[in-house]
Amino acid sequence: MPFLIDDANLPATLTAHPMTDEAFAAFCAEHPDLNFEMTADAELIVMPPTYSDTGVGNFEISAQLWVWAKKDGRGYGCDSSAGFVLPNGARRSPDASWTLKSRVRQLGAAKRKSFWHLCPDFVIEVRSDTDRLKPLQRKMREYLDQGAQLGWMIDPENKTVEIYRNTGGVERRAGVDTLEGEGPMAGFVLDLTRVWDPLAE
Repeated sequence: MPFLIDDANLPATLTAHPMTDEAFAAFCAEHPDLNFEMTADAELIVMPPTYSDTGVGNFEISAQLWVWAKKDGRGYGCDSSAGFVLPNGARRSPDASWTLKSRVRQLGAAKRKSFWHLCPDFVIEVRSDTDRLKPLQRKMREYLDQGAQLGWMIDPENKTVEIYRNTGGVERRAGVDTLEGEGPMAGFVLDLTRVWDPLAE
């Protein structure tokens, strides 16, 4: 499915059709310079690569999550390269996520080697310069509707965080330098100082 989209028009939403895991992986491989997600209605979302300084901040988040997850031992952490098929059929790739090992084991050996058909227990999305706020907020609510227990939407430009809980409601925090995990993420503390200023010496 070759196509050309000017960078100025990204992110873009295209009409597509449902794909198997194998077909979606093959399609993504045909366009390695772009990132893709798919909505529950099989609309293809085409996103530009992340700006480099945003990538530094994302790497910092993934590194801190990895350190905690390895020490905690109950779950698997993933970075933004991991794709998940949510229960509603949407294909999403959060910037960082964590899933209980017990839920992953229930998938069976074959599914564990493909896209995991589940919603992570914890998701983080980092708003980049190209992300529109409303679609990103809808995505966060989708994660919670599909099984996530906790979600953080981090906005480095405005230095704000929106906390999404499966108990309902959204809490917005500004001017904070740390975030403390809740529920399954109790004990995880995210230092935001390098996220707010990823190129700091």
